[in-house]
This record gives sequence, structure tokens and C-alpha cells, in this order.
Amino acid sequence: MATVSSSTSASTTTYTSATSTSATTDTSDIDWNALIEVAVQAKLSKADTIDLKITANEAKIAAYQELQSLLSDVADAADALRAVSGTSNSGTDVFLDRAAYLTANGDVDASAALSATVEDGSDVGSYDIQILQLAKAHKIAGSTQASKSEDLGLSGVMSLGVVDGEAVEVTITDTMSLADIADAINAESEETGVQATVLRVSDSSYRLVLSGVETGETIAASAVSGDDVLASLGVTASDGAFADVLQEAQDAILTLDGITVTRSSNNIDDLLDGVTLHLYQTTQDDPDTDSDVSITLEVGADVSSAKEAIQALVDAYNAFRDFVATQQTLASDGTVAEDAVLFGDGTMRSATLSVYSALTATIDDESMALIGLSFDSDGTLVVDEDTLDNALLDDLDTVKALLSFQMDASSSQLKLLSRGTSVPANFTLDISVDSSGAPTAASVGGDSSLFTVSGTRIIGAEGSIYEGYTFVFTGSSAQSIDVSLKTGIAELLYNAADPVADGTDGAIQTLIDNLGEVDDDLQTKSDSIRSAAETYRTNLSARYARYQAAIAAAESTQDYLTALIDQWNSSS
Repeated sequence: MATVSSSTSASTTTYTSATSTSATTDTSDIDWNALIEVAVQAKLSKADTIDLKITANEAKIAAYQELQSLLSDVADAADALRAVSGTSNSGTDVFLDRAAYLTANGDVDASAALSATVEDGSDVGSYDIQILQLAKAHKIAGSTQASKSEDLGLSGVMSLGVVDGEAVEVTITDTMSLADIADAINAESEETGVQATVLRVSDSSYRLVLSGVETGETIAASAVSGDDVLASLGVTASDGAFADVLQEAQDAILTLDGITVTRSSNNIDDLLDGVTLHLYQTTQDDPDTDSDVSITLEVGADVSSAKEAIQALVDAYNAFRDFVATQQTLASDGTVAEDAVLFGDGTMRSATLSVYSALTATIDDESMALIGLSFDSDGTLVVDEDTLDNALLDDLDTVKALLSFQMDASSSQLKLLSRGTSVPANFTLDISVDSSGAPTAASVGGDSSLFTVSGTRIIGAEGSIYEGYTFVFTGSSAQSIDVSLKTGIAELLYNAADPVADGTDGAIQTLIDNLGEVDDDLQTKSDSIRSAAETYRTNLSARYARYQAAIAAAESTQDYLTALIDQWNSSS
């Protein structure tokens, strides 16, 4: 600021510029962007905290999804071993898998003479088979022709077919060669049942051969009009009979447990339900001397499928167990390990206990030890293959009873279509029918509210101990049927794992959905905070810009006044 001094001895007034003792600040030294960033980050810290919660939830969701998948694998593996014939899921029942086993009796190569394919669920049984004759196709040859490609000059219509089949007229023109005639015949093979080939005997010798498409069918052929093409080619003689029969048509003849049967094909699928026999050669060279030679066909359970399913169950459980062990791990300092996202989780703990309880259950005094399963020192499920193989080969019914759900009914007219998760005690189902024989009501102990009837289905009422059970009644008269239901280890295991792992409304899916909803809410809050922070950044930048402008203006004014005072002083 300027000071004014006066003197009584002088008439001159002097202005001086006084130096301020306070510090001045150069605005160029201020990091305005840093000041703004600090202020904005203070606002964003809340969003960062929320984002950390979202990240933690996402890790938990991923862990739940893996747990869900592993439990689902356990349920799927158990499902293959828990099903029972007659239920809606019987297609997955490995105990219904069937295989054919052949044994030679006498001087015969069983696998060279016979094979069999068996549908799953077919009745098991043993059958003695003798193959007396194979089915053969009818084959006829024409006379020798000098060329297969030169025009034969034949023009006529012939009729081709098989006895008791549909005959088709085939037109031959004079520009056709032997190969062309064969092509014309083959164009109608699907309808006629007759096919043609040109046999090359030598460079200048060719013969037309007619064959039945199917074994056991006799070819019928005749001239219709024009040239007698068949006779010209030497297929038929002057009397219309076939001139050269290479092979007569014949049916297959075999005996099954001493009963002689005849079929037109060597592939026989209507002799035993679910079984197709494939005949390759006869079992008797001489029926008189080889009367005792035969093949034993045994239709039995395919134990290899059951073994594979049990091993799949072991693998699925161990994968689940390894995951759970990881989630229970502590770090070296005693704190929860970084990967143990579900440490102490109640749902995981409950599922683990349920699965373990199912595996260690005792069914009719038998345990998983029957099939060679046990836990080693670290809780891994292991299988003794020798014990498993012996159990499957020697006592398959007991193995099935140990693992599978079982229903015994005093009437074969009651089938189980589906079942619930509980196992009611033995009961007697009283079924009433109307005048047409259709079921109208079902009750246990006189209580008809336990079931509803829909067509032939008897459905357990919701909330009752029979909920989830559906029976099918195929009878036509009122009756009382004793029913016994029994669970198995695989059934218990499925019921322990599937409800928790269910991807629609299972316990884990509910947790995943809830965490997803929480994350959505948190993300909305985080986005709102970050949007507000960016708005704050914009406003603060504008405010600081005004500050800088004001400071710059003040500094400019100060510089102007200082220069003005200095000028006054220098001119006085």
C-alpha cells in the first residue's frame, strides 16, 4: 500500500510503494487437477467399497455355481443306480441294461454261428438254440452274352416280382445293353423285390444274374409283350421255367428249447421279446450225428454298465468332496484361505452331511462295503474292484436292493409311475372301480383323501405322506393291493443332492438368485455415486476455473497498480 508523509519545511508531497511483509502465492504452483481429484476420490470411496462387496458376492456366486454343478453330478450318478422298472425314469436304470451271452455246447463256434442284440429291460432267461438251416435268397443266371455294353436289339415288356408279392412291368428297348437292362430292373427293385447284376465271366463272356432282395422269397418272372427278353437272355427256358437256378430260396430253420421255428430271414426279431437273433451258419453239419450240438443264449444284466455307474458315482462324490475340503481350508496364519469363499457356509455344510449320511446308510443290514466302497484316511471314497466285481456277478439282486428304490405289490396290475422323496411304511391300497372297470377312488385305512384318481392314475395327495407318488392301475375290478416301498443308498443320495442342486428352485439356486439381486442393487448405488462424483468433478472444475480467473485478475490489477506507483515516484 502507499504511505503519505508531509513536511512543514517543504511544499512537495511524496508517494512511496511499501513492500508487504505477507507471502504471496503464484497460482502456477497450484496443482488444481490434483485438488479436484482428491475431492472427487473422497466421493468415490463409497462406490469403491460397494464394488468390493459386489466382487466378493460374484466370487461367492461362482463358488455356489460350482457347488451346484458338483452336487448335480452326484445326483445324476445316483439317478442311474436308483431307478426301478415301471417308473417314469426307468430309462436311466443301469440295472435294466441287458447283454447276450453265448455258450457253445459241442463242436460249434458260438460267435461264428450266432449273435444277438438285446433291448434294455428285456426279460432275463436262458435258451438252447440249434440252427438247422440258413435263409437264402433266390438267384437265377442267364446265358452268356458277348458284351455288357453293346445294344442287344431287344424290345419287349417283362413282368418281375416275387411269389405273393407285387409284380412290376419293366420295358426294354432295342437300344439297351445288358448293363442297361440290369439298371432298368434295379430301378424297380424296391417294388419288385428283385435286383440284377452283370457277372463278368471273362473278357467276352457276361451273364445277367437276378437275385431276390430278401431271403426266403422266390422270384417270379415272365414275358408280357414284344420280344421275350428273359428267354433271349437265357434267364428262362422255352417252357417259361428258369433255365439256370444258382440258389433256391429257402427259409431259416432253428429250434428254440426244442421247438422248431421257421423264418424267411436270418435276422429274427419276433421270436423273443426284445431280442434279435442274427444267424450266420448252421450248428449241425449232420443233423443225425450232431443232434446234441447247440448254443446256449443267456439274456442277462449287463453288469459292466452297473460297474461303470458305480465308478461314476465314486468320481462324482470325490469331486464334490474335494471342493468342500478346499472351502474349509485355513491359511498358514490360521485365517481363512483366500480360496475358501464358502467357509462356514450353512447350505454347503448341510448338503455335505446329507450326502455323507446317505452313503453310509445301512439297508437291510448291508452297507456300501457290499460293493467294495469305503473311505480312506483323508475321506476320499475308494472302490475295491475285486469286491465290486464279485458282488455284481454273484449277487446282483442284493446289490440292486442296496442301491435302488424297490416296490413290491401283491398285484401286477399296480405299477409305479413316479415317486416322492419320503418312503411310507407298508400299506394296503383299496381301489374302487365303476361299472366299466375304471378306478374311481383309492384309499388307505379307509381314508380316501390320501389319493386322487385321474384316469388310470392314482396320485398321492399334496401334503400327505404319499405326495409325489403316482401309481397306474391296469385292472378292471375293485381290489385291495398290499404295497411295500423300500429305499436304497442311491435313492437316498439322489434325494440328498438333487433338491439342493436343482437349477430352478433348489436351495443353492435361491442363494445365487438372492446374491444376484443384492449385486444388482449395489451396482445401481455404485453407478449413482459414480455419476454424482463425475457431476461433482465437473462443477468443481468450473469453480476452480473461476477461482483461477479471479486470482489472475487480482494479480493483474496488483501489477498495474505497482507499475503506476513506481511511475509516479520516478517522476516526482
